[in-house]
Amino acid sequence: MSGWESSSTARVLWPARPRKLAKVPFVELADGRLQGVVSSGSDVERVYVSSVSAGSYAFSCSTNNNRPCGGARGGFCNHILGLIGEAVLQYGAERVSRYLRVEGADANQIAETMRAAGPSQGDSAAAAQVFSRFLRHLAYLELAPTTAPLPEMQWFPPTRAVV
Repeated sequence: MSGWESSSTARVLWPARPRKLAKVPFVELADGRLQGVVSSGSDVERVYVSSVSAGSYAFSCSTNNNRPCGGARGGFCNHILGLIGEAVLQYGAERVSRYLRVEGADANQIAETMRAAGPSQGDSAAAAQVFSRFLRHLAYLELAPTTAPLPEMQWFPPTRAVV
C-alpha cells in the first residue's frame, strides 16, 4: 500500500475483479439502492438507468430519456440482471448482498432471492441523479492526465493544513 493510501482519510476499495465497461459502464451502491447505467443491446445511442432498492427490492429501469423499459414489466429486466452481475464483479458478492440485505453467494443467487420476494416496480425519480453522476464521471475521462489537484475532487482538507 502506498504512503498516500495509508495516510488517506478515505479508504481505497479496489474492485473485487476487473470488469468490462461496455455493457454496464457505471454501477454504484448509493442512496439505499444498487443503481447504475446499462447500455442498450439494440441501440448504441441508448442507455438505461436501472436500480434496485435495498430491503424491499423495488426496482426501476428507464432510458436516459425517462421512457420506461419494456422488459421491466412485473419483474427484473435484463438490464437489472446485468447491473447485479457487474456490481458483484465490482464490489464482491458479500458486499452487494449485505448492502441489499439479501442472502446470496453470487449474482444469480442474489437475483433469484430478490425475485422470489416478489418486488414491486419502484419510482424512477432518482434516474436523473444517477445519470447525472454518470455523465460527471465521464467528464473526468476527457481531462488530460495530471498530478495537480482537481478542485471538485477536494472533499477532504489536506492532512497537514493548519486550521
